[in-house]
Amino acid sequence: MVVDPIRQEDGTLLGFAKITRDITEQRNAQEALKESERRFRMLVEGVTDYALYMLDPNGIITNWNTGVERIKGYKAAEIVGNHFSRFYTEGERAAGLPARALQIAGSVGRYEAEGQRLRKDGTTFWASVVIDAIRDEEGRLVGFAKITRDVTERRLSQLALEQAQIERAHAQKMEALGQLTGGVAHDFNNLLMIIGGNLHLLRKYLADDPKAREAVEAIELAAKRGESLTRQLLTFSRRQALNPATLQLADRFPAIRTLLASTVPASVRLSFSIQPGLWPVKIDVSEFELALVNIAVNARDAMPGGGTLSLTATNETLAASETPQRLEGNFVAIRMADSGSGIPADLLPKVFDPFFTTKPADKGTGLGLSQVHGFAHLSGGTVLLRSTMGIGTTITLYLPRSLDEPEQEGLPEKITTGKGGRALLMEDNDEVAQVTGRMLEQLGYEVHTVPAALAGLEAVERMNFDLVVSDIVVPGEMDGLSFAHALRQRHPALPILLVTGYSANAGQAEGDFHVLRKPYLMSGLGQAIDVVLRDTGKSGGNLVPLRPKGGRRDPR
Repeated sequence: MVVDPIRQEDGTLLGFAKITRDITEQRNAQEALKESERRFRMLVEGVTDYALYMLDPNGIITNWNTGVERIKGYKAAEIVGNHFSRFYTEGERAAGLPARALQIAGSVGRYEAEGQRLRKDGTTFWASVVIDAIRDEEGRLVGFAKITRDVTERRLSQLALEQAQIERAHAQKMEALGQLTGGVAHDFNNLLMIIGGNLHLLRKYLADDPKAREAVEAIELAAKRGESLTRQLLTFSRRQALNPATLQLADRFPAIRTLLASTVPASVRLSFSIQPGLWPVKIDVSEFELALVNIAVNARDAMPGGGTLSLTATNETLAASETPQRLEGNFVAIRMADSGSGIPADLLPKVFDPFFTTKPADKGTGLGLSQVHGFAHLSGGTVLLRSTMGIGTTITLYLPRSLDEPEQEGLPEKITTGKGGRALLMEDNDEVAQVTGRMLEQLGYEVHTVPAALAGLEAVERMNFDLVVSDIVVPGEMDGLSFAHALRQRHPALPILLVTGYSANAGQAEGDFHVLRKPYLMSGLGQAIDVVLRDTGKSGGNLVPLRPKGGRRDPR
């Protein structure tokens, strides 16, 4: 309704002109719009999984819903009128990310991203963000609509999946390496057997020639290095069956000090600290000492100008959260700490990988710490490494406490092999068979050689033998372990010695048979035969490992 006054020229009021228009439809439309807006506000306010809020063209917050309050922690009165950049981290603000987000949304209509955002209490969460530009009928920018969703759980699940995929790929790589290593080690140890066996003969024939003796010693040193490399690879890939014994480590540390003193130069000071009452552990002593030497070699190379290498041994009880493998229980912790240059943080995840090294090509193979890692895990423990640039590196071996009674230290028993008799040798490699055959002959045996298990079984049925020496890995339908079991059933009193350069069945075989590892020399073969002859018939097949009581296994 509109009412206008009607007046004369002198201003005298004559009356009114009244215009009335029916605007019922317009009124109803306005009420419907208000109701629609009210319902929309209720809808927005009712959304709690998403943060929905409006920004003006400059990024100032103009409204706030319940979902934003839940996710970010602010009430509307605390935040409306502030710039939305306060939700970004300090680094993102310094890099201009909030302004860039608005610029992109304004120019192309939408901005989408994921990243860390801040809550009121200062904590962060992983956010999925969408910013839409809002324009009026004429296309002018009037503000932005911003939607934020907390996707922290999805992000953590994604990261866990990615980590699992990385670990699976690493495990597959290690499995492939282990299979490759096994095949190479078997053939390589056979080659070392041939080299070592013939060196033993050369040393006898060239005893009066100093230059020839030097050449023999150089070849022997190279062969020992090759043997060490193979052991390190097998230990890391967990294909090396250990020969454990329960020991009181405190009794062995004087010998270990001497061993480490010969590894590091005089410019490196050795420090030992052993806790009284150290718990016994069940380990392969030769592999343990090799692990300590490998750690010492790395420490030596990190201290070219000298320094300090300390070894401490303590009893510790681990909780599951303290190690990546979530080990828990009682452990003996062997810590070796150097004062060297340290390891860069980006290289720490790689230090136990085989063949990874920062040393020059002629200074290291990258297998030392790999052997340490493999030994620790094969022993039921773990190894942790901590390093700080310019301060040094600490490597801790955790070895599980053994409840068995420690073996007493003692001298190896006297070898009595050489009484003579007939020996069956099963070896498919002709050169290795020749070398081993000569060793057996020098130990007093008449040797009969067969290349496979079926031929060996036939020979045992035709002839009487006082000893059987068989490689575990042989061609044909029956391997050396199956061959030994078949002989044990038919001839329980027949002494059997198994030899191997590598075999997945070696650990299983050591539960029932003595196993001698290649490469070995005649002294090692003679001692092994003596132990087999001594134990056959006494133990009913439950044989002890080839190790003098309380002593080290012959590494040859």
